[in-house]
Amino acid sequence: MERSYTGTCFCGSVEVKVTGVPEGMGYCHCSSCRSWSAGPVNAFTLWKPKAVKITKGADHLGTYTKNPSSERQFCKLCGGHVMTNHPGMGLVDVYAATIPDLKFEPGVHVNYAESVLHMKDGLPKLRDFPAELGGTGDMVAE
Repeated sequence: MERSYTGTCFCGSVEVKVTGVPEGMGYCHCSSCRSWSAGPVNAFTLWKPKAVKITKGADHLGTYTKNPSSERQFCKLCGGHVMTNHPGMGLVDVYAATIPDLKFEPGVHVNYAESVLHMKDGLPKLRDFPAELGGTGDMVAE
C-alpha cells in the first residue's frame, strides 16, 4: 500500500492528500514563485495529477493564473497557498511546507539564474528547467 501525506492551507479549511512518491523535489528561484511565496525561494514537491486529491474544502479553493504554465491555488478563506498545477509539465507542485510529514529531500534548484538567495548545498543548479520539462537544462555555477 502506498504511503499518503495530508496537508492543509493556513486555516485548515482546504485539505490536500498526496499519495506515493513525488516525481521530484527542490527549490525554485523564479521571480513569480518568490513573489507568490513571499520568500527568497519556493520549496516544491512535484506530483503526477492522479496522486493529488483535495479531500476537504474544495469549494474554498481559488485559482490564480498569471500565465498558462502555472495555475496557483489558494484558500479563499485564509489566503493560504496550497499548490500550483503545471499543465504543460503534467505535474502539480504541492508546496513542501503544505505537507509537513513528507521528508523534504531536495534534488535540484530551478530558475537559479533568477536567484536572490544563493545556496551552496552541492545540488545541481539549473538556469531554468530541465530539458525534459521544456527548459534548456543548462547548469549554472553554485
